[in-house]
Amino acid sequence: MRVVCGGYVVDVRDGRLGKVMGQEGPYVQLRPPGGGREWDCPPDAVRPAGSRDALRARVAEANQASRLP
Repeated sequence: MRVVCGGYVVDVRDGRLGKVMGQEGPYVQLRPPGGGREWDCPPDAVRPAGSRDALRARVAEANQASRLP
């Protein structure tokens, strides 16, 4: 699967939703919606986020942005 930087995917190993931040070596770098610590995931262990997951991610990011000064 080809991943797009800025898109949302699900890490099928544990079900975590992540925003694609880039690709380093053989791994895709993902960050939780709304911020947090990035993690590495093999490209074959991600699937595109469904519309419900993507909406949840955008809401989390909007909530986080509203808390910033």
